[in-house]
Amino acid sequence: MAILAMSVSSAVAQVSFEGNSKPVYVEGRSSSTGSMAVYVLYSAQGVTMKYTASIDPYNVSWQEIIINDLGERVYNDIDVDHDGNVTSLTPVRADRGYIIKEGDSQTTYLWVIDYSKCRLHINSASVDQENSDCGTALLHIDGSGPEIKYDGTKTLDREIKITYYTREWDSENTTWKEQQVVEEEKFLKSSIAVPAPYCDTQFTVSGDKFLEFWNERESKTTETLQTKAINVELEVTQEERNNDNEQTIQGSGFGGSAPVTITFKAYCTDAVTYKEWQVSSFPEFNDLLMNFSQDEVEYTFNDAGTTYWRFYAANSDGSCEYFSDPISVNIGESILLCPNFFSPGSTEGDNDEWKVSYKSIVEFHCWIYNRWGNLIKEFTDPSDGWDGTYRGKLVNTGVYFYVIKAKGSDGKDYKLSGDINILRYKKHEMNNAIDDPDY
Repeated sequence: MAILAMSVSSAVAQVSFEGNSKPVYVEGRSSSTGSMAVYVLYSAQGVTMKYTASIDPYNVSWQEIIINDLGERVYNDIDVDHDGNVTSLTPVRADRGYIIKEGDSQTTYLWVIDYSKCRLHINSASVDQENSDCGTALLHIDGSGPEIKYDGTKTLDREIKITYYTREWDSENTTWKEQQVVEEEKFLKSSIAVPAPYCDTQFTVSGDKFLEFWNERESKTTETLQTKAINVELEVTQEERNNDNEQTIQGSGFGGSAPVTITFKAYCTDAVTYKEWQVSSFPEFNDLLMNFSQDEVEYTFNDAGTTYWRFYAANSDGSCEYFSDPISVNIGESILLCPNFFSPGSTEGDNDEWKVSYKSIVEFHCWIYNRWGNLIKEFTDPSDGWDGTYRGKLVNTGVYFYVIKAKGSDGKDYKLSGDINILRYKKHEMNNAIDDPDY
């Protein structure tokens, strides 16, 4: 937690600085700093550090903590000036820690950093067009912004920001929208790798959080990266069909009872120049039955069996490629069954329409005749049926005849014929039934 103030409140409110040209940046006690607060001075030159005692003003002692060449802590007692309940050190010695004790009742731990000795400088930033690839963009930075260490092994996060644009998938609007990205580094490196963007973009390197606090932020922008990276989002939708006499195929996935119409659609990022929907008999794509060089394909499946679809994309030089996971489409074998009786007008909603039961019928033609051979019904959609009427009126009970010619997804030809027995009606319906041998 950073506390941006001249002095620290709460448990470290006793420490303050005088003579500094800019406010002190304070990294307060947190999970990263532990019990030690870190004070970052714009410059330690001519700055006095003061400690105001709150419990035992006459029994205050100071120690400094220095990290030697072996990485070990060295503790040294130091003399400070006393003025009532205020003790002070002039000038403050930076890049070391301090332990300030008020007798046995209170101990304050802190570390002081002289930022002027590790100031961030960004002279230039460039993007490595040649070595940036499908996964990363490589930046080269000329400047200085080393790790800011304290208490031996701990490091302050400088929050160096790398800002650029990419494409992010917007599922609600089914599009790749432009999105700003901000990556962070704890210190300035000569080379920085960030996730490759999905559009051409410039990169801005800026920071650090200390200079931003003092309104002296440094920033450099690269030339435009010509992106190589690609990404694809797929949308596969099957046309729904809810026919009460069509048998469904159990299980999930695409396909079912033919004919099945499926739309395959790919949404590609900017660098995609080659695209192709591929179709195979095998999930490993050992063969290639068909291919379509477009984003969107609407295809109607009429043949039984399983096929596999996938989308392939590449950038202009083929250095970045995309293969989707296989999408399986399973079309079932055909079935065609014909009932031999029904009872229109007898019990509404219960067996009051003559319909075939079918699955994967891709061609269909049905004719229905009365006993005199007159055609009274003809239809070409297997989901249709006969409601027992002719010219708007119910026909008489008795025997009628159907003839069906059809073809299944498995290539099976159906030539069916048979009786349709119409059972008795309700009495009041009989009065309106047709009783004309010539109809």
